[in-house]
Amino acid sequence: MTTEIKNRIKEVFEKQKDFFGTQATKEITFRKRQLQNFRKVFASYTDAICEAVNIDLGKSRAEAEYVEVQIVLDELDDMIENMEEWAKPTYVKSKPHASGAEVISKYIYEPYGVNYIIGPFNYPVQLTFSPLIGALMAGNTAIIKPSENTPHVAQVIEDIVSEAFDEKYVAVFQGAIEENTYLLSLPFDYIFFTGSPNVGKIVMKAAAEQLIPLTLELGGKSPTIVHHDADIEKAVQRISAGKWINCGQTCVAPDYVYVHESVKGAFIEQLKSYLKATYNDESLGKIGKIVSQHQIGNLAGYLDAAPEKVIYGGKYDLETRHFEATLMDDVNWNDAVMQQEIFGPILPILAYSNIDEVLKEINSRPKPLALYVFSESQQFADDVIARTTSGDAEINSTLIHVGSHYLPFGGVGASGMGKYHGRFSLENFSHQRSILQVK
Repeated sequence: MTTEIKNRIKEVFEKQKDFFGTQATKEITFRKRQLQNFRKVFASYTDAICEAVNIDLGKSRAEAEYVEVQIVLDELDDMIENMEEWAKPTYVKSKPHASGAEVISKYIYEPYGVNYIIGPFNYPVQLTFSPLIGALMAGNTAIIKPSENTPHVAQVIEDIVSEAFDEKYVAVFQGAIEENTYLLSLPFDYIFFTGSPNVGKIVMKAAAEQLIPLTLELGGKSPTIVHHDADIEKAVQRISAGKWINCGQTCVAPDYVYVHESVKGAFIEQLKSYLKATYNDESLGKIGKIVSQHQIGNLAGYLDAAPEKVIYGGKYDLETRHFEATLMDDVNWNDAVMQQEIFGPILPILAYSNIDEVLKEINSRPKPLALYVFSESQQFADDVIARTTSGDAEINSTLIHVGSHYLPFGGVGASGMGKYHGRFSLENFSHQRSILQVK
């Protein structure tokens, strides 16, 4: 990184510090106007977004419009409509004052200041702009670093931000490790990171050195349990919807499936049939691209370590970065594919007969970002959720909780900290400041 770029970053950072100090961003009318303008600009870039994510990640137009554009627009609409009500002071009961004087107690949502938002590669638009609009709704300014692994999308993100905002309010800096390291050295008021646990540790360490509050949206091996009473056809379709989208590169994708031994055979046959019907002989290019050749090598390594366990798929193309939807059977926790989050279109299948042993195994591992359970028994599903811990959970479904701005989304333990979306973004990007007044 050149001295010129370093000076430029510092210059914009100081501009945002100064602008936040004017108190302008705290005005609700200002926040709403900025989000309304951003919505207009963002929507106008729909074609450019879809084209860029197709180049970088091989996403179809339909997939890109939904996961990268529409989810952001829906969240914007919810925030614009409700932010004024959400941001009002909350009055609470007061303890009596010793003198008998009247006491008024309330808390307000106070913005942190200048935020640093680090975007990921897997959903590079949605997972960069969803945190941004939450930060702006709360009254902050922001500097964004998009992922260098999706360069075409990163440029579109920069173009959108440049058109929608003044750099003293929101700015984008491109770069990789060197630029990120320098940005993390600056005294930001808040940091929001989406990415891998390994990089999350680096971000958290840098934040700790300056006592900067932060949100970490990480990942992990999200388990799926298919009980003997599950609707197998629905389970296959809904697990597939969560696993194969974006070529398996989703932080809350089902990482592996525990299937009750009495229905495992039927589950596998249904899954094979579904894959054959959905992705025909040209399937290698139908579920998107893996982000890099390096990751292709990692995924191929899982298959090479246990080739006898590959029961469907397994083909890949290093040059085009395509990887086929792949199933592995008779997997155990000693296999290479079970040592870390897969982040690709490989689905390991494990059998179980005793749910207690399954839950014990899950609970012995780092806490995942999501947990999925398929069963027609509400009691069984509730029991599984009650006896495990994960960032979030779904019953008889996968992935769709991430797109709901009515639910808080985030991890716990090794899968992250902090929750956002909708009004929960206001809470995440604000300091809840208590104020007590004695008359």
